[in-house]
Amino acid sequence: MEPGQKPLELVKEYQKLNLATHIVDMKNKFDLGAVDRLAALIREQNIDIIHTHGYKSDIIGVLAARRAKIQCVVTPHGFENAKDFKLKAFIWLGCQSMRFAHKVVPLSQQLMQDVLDIGVKPEKTLYIQNGVDLSEVEAEPVPARVEPNKKRIGFVGQMISRKNIRDILDIFEELHTKHPDTELILLGDGDARQDLEQHTQTLASKDAIEFLGFRDDRLSLLKSFDLFVMTSTLEGIPRCLMEATAASIPVAAYDIAGIDQLISHEKTGLLATLGDKQTLLSYWEKLLYDQPCATEMAENAKQFVYDNYSAQRMAAQYSDLFEEMTKDS
Repeated sequence: MEPGQKPLELVKEYQKLNLATHIVDMKNKFDLGAVDRLAALIREQNIDIIHTHGYKSDIIGVLAARRAKIQCVVTPHGFENAKDFKLKAFIWLGCQSMRFAHKVVPLSQQLMQDVLDIGVKPEKTLYIQNGVDLSEVEAEPVPARVEPNKKRIGFVGQMISRKNIRDILDIFEELHTKHPDTELILLGDGDARQDLEQHTQTLASKDAIEFLGFRDDRLSLLKSFDLFVMTSTLEGIPRCLMEATAASIPVAAYDIAGIDQLISHEKTGLLATLGDKQTLLSYWEKLLYDQPCATEMAENAKQFVYDNYSAQRMAAQYSDLFEEMTKDS
């Protein structure tokens, strides 16, 4: 963890369950000294496999695994189009590190092609489709709303550049001018949050927009949405989108790889061409104010997710992989 970084919600959840958790401190975002600290922890805890998610953890994880002489599994979730030179170089290194992992496990077919394109050998790859804990979604109650007559638009996810949340704010600004009965709820955190909050203060609709950060009651809040929206430029298969569809929330998003594996236009949701904010605005209006249409698409999407994306199936596949990798150790 970097200086000043808040503990990850996942760490808190593990600690609540009395599961062993270990935090490896980093002096800054690019502190490769964390490799030695992680390798030492691996040896101390007799860890057999390290599983990484994200360019930074891929670099550190692969190097630490090689130093500690254990195996490393990498799961890419998407490749961010960074503008900062240092960050761009770090992402490039993250991509290259995959070539030295023991197994690379993309969670979408598009990501599978991406990792092959950067030089990962086919025999090192295994496709395990992303999944969501449907029982967890079902168990969450729908919360009472203070203003039930308002139309609530929501986003859940990391606040990073590839999520392109600025487009959500721009579209909502225009929507709210036409429909003042709308509100926007943004759940999540990330490097872009501060800039997004500052931009929001320049909008006429600012009083109808809430940034709630990461929340333990995320799924309950998700169920309070009338519409789930995404404007990402790059995705794997978004877990938050699976959860929204499992909760019967209508979806409008940009038509990009990953999202198109969950949402079929005019069948399980509405998809606009990447960057076409005016069309996406019209889709928001359609799903907010044409209830029969929204309900039909939401139910179709829910059935599709239940049929194809259970977390139990995903967990079983990972369990089989880890068992296979450690059977001779």
